[in-house]
Amino acid sequence: MTAEAASAAPKGGEEGMSNDIVITGLGATTPLGGDVTSTWDALLAGKSGVDTISASWPKDLGLPTWIAAELAVEPAEVLPRVEARRLDRCEQVAVIASRQAWADSGLSTDSVDPDRLGVVIGTGIGGAHTLLAQDDLLEGPGLRKVSPLTVPMLMPNGPAAHVGIELKARAGVHAPVSACASGAEAIAWAYRMLKAGEADVVVAGGAEAAIAPITMAGFCQARTMSTNNDEPTKASRPFDVHRDGFVLGEGAGIMVLELEEHAKARGAKIYAKLAGIGTSSDGYHITAPDPEGAGQSRAMTAALRTGGLSPEDIGHVNCHATSTSVGDVTETVAIRKAIGEHPVLTAPKGALGHMLGAAGAVEAIVTILSIRDSVIPATLNLEELDPGVVHDVVAGEPRKVDLKAALNDSFGFGGHNVALAFTSA
Repeated sequence: MTAEAASAAPKGGEEGMSNDIVITGLGATTPLGGDVTSTWDALLAGKSGVDTISASWPKDLGLPTWIAAELAVEPAEVLPRVEARRLDRCEQVAVIASRQAWADSGLSTDSVDPDRLGVVIGTGIGGAHTLLAQDDLLEGPGLRKVSPLTVPMLMPNGPAAHVGIELKARAGVHAPVSACASGAEAIAWAYRMLKAGEADVVVAGGAEAAIAPITMAGFCQARTMSTNNDEPTKASRPFDVHRDGFVLGEGAGIMVLELEEHAKARGAKIYAKLAGIGTSSDGYHITAPDPEGAGQSRAMTAALRTGGLSPEDIGHVNCHATSTSVGDVTETVAIRKAIGEHPVLTAPKGALGHMLGAAGAVEAIVTILSIRDSVIPATLNLEELDPGVVHDVVAGEPRKVDLKAALNDSFGFGGHNVALAFTSA
């Protein structure tokens, strides 16, 4: 290899392939809070982010569901007015959470080689609000009223692109779109970039803002959403025998991942390690999971394998459990196959609702904080455990547990399965 070729080669090389991946920054905006700390505190306090939708359109349209988990802090209260107008709501939350994570990491655009900085932010749907609003303008006042920013605002890669441009990231900007597994798959993608020596730092996670008429109507017609409108805070009930469907949420979760040697060289604080990842697909049905949990268990097993972990190492699983009749139990079947009956489970969607493409990223952050603080949040509204669940599911109050390793599950329509294995720093 010539000197010129050697200098142009990725810095990771073989050393990067074996180096550990660590998390050095966290950011989020959710139905429970406008940042990570407020979200985590509210989750531990047993609060719910679910309420009657603030707008009147669900009732005006005759939808059977008019509850959701809307953001606790409106993006317009955080972003400058002009910037907010140029971004779809999905892009707004991605930018907000990314700025938090970047600041939390202690990095700056001057301290990272842009050729060694990547961004991976997934979304399940993208700019739903922009698509609906601009179509209304086209069919009403006409073409002249349609924004020239329509396509950049509705495209699913918009959140990743805006963050990548702001950070001047040039190692690659990617946008996995795998339904409700998108945010977790983005984190898995970041892991692969770092392990392959393509980057030293990757900003990764998920964003979603799809509490919109067409999305709600579609889910309602599919009969997947809770209709417990009279008691919004009790509507999302993962693992509970009386659950009647999920509650739609919105938000973003972003983390900064680094090669461990890079983080330690700059004296960064380290939350946890992303020890291993696993991805798979069911090849079974567009909306229903394989009832045997085969694909889900393969993803979990792969996360253990890539992380050099045994099933006995996993003390906790942060579950995807959405509060649907089939999905919750199927996940526990897969956990039993891949890990066993010993892990303690929890399901944050009881409090946060289902943030679709952002869910896996936000719940990965919850998993990291569980390891850091040695506490597992309770599953909200779990009063009568489904008899098909044999695991110990935390309910009522948070539980203090000494965790060395924990798994975060995320699954999506289309049969997408992602498992992330985190260990203490």
